[in-house]
Amino acid sequence: MSTPAPPDSAAFDKARTGLWASLQKHLATIYAAETDYRAATRFTDTFPFPASAATSQQLLDYQHQRAVLRDLFVDETSQLDTLVKAIRTKGYAEDDKKLLLLMLLGYFDLAETVFSLLDTHRPSQLEPDEELDEARGRFERVRNFIRLNIRGVAGLLKGI
Repeated sequence: MSTPAPPDSAAFDKARTGLWASLQKHLATIYAAETDYRAATRFTDTFPFPASAATSQQLLDYQHQRAVLRDLFVDETSQLDTLVKAIRTKGYAEDDKKLLLLMLLGYFDLAETVFSLLDTHRPSQLEPDEELDEARGRFERVRNFIRLNIRGVAGLLKGI
C-alpha cells in the first residue's frame, strides 16, 4: 500500500505540471510569431537590409510583424520576471525551486532564439526603442538571476 505524497510534494507537482503546460503554450505563441516574422522578411536574404530592398507594402508588413514580435518579447520578459519572483517566494524545497527555475532557463534559451530576430532580421536604419532596450536588459538580468539561483551561492563560494 502506497502512502499519499505530502501536501508540499503534491503542491509542487501541481506547480511543475502547470508550469510545463504554460511554457508549452507560450512557446507555441512565440513560434507562431517567429513564422510570421520570417515570412515578413522573405523579400531579402541580407540582414540588416536596406529599406529600398522592399516595396512599401512589404515594409508595412514587416513593421507590423516586428511590432507583434517586439510586444510579445516585452510582455514575455515582464511575465517571466514576475514568475521567477513568485517561484523564489514559494515554500517549496530549494531543489524543487531549482527544478522550476531550470525549466524556465530552458524556456529562456528557446525564446531567445526567436527574440534575437529583432536584432538580426531588421533594416539597416532603425529608430531607437527604449522600451525594447529596457526589455533586453531585463531579460538578461532575469536569466542571469535564474542561473545564479540554480547554481546556488554555496556553489559559487566553493571556488573562492
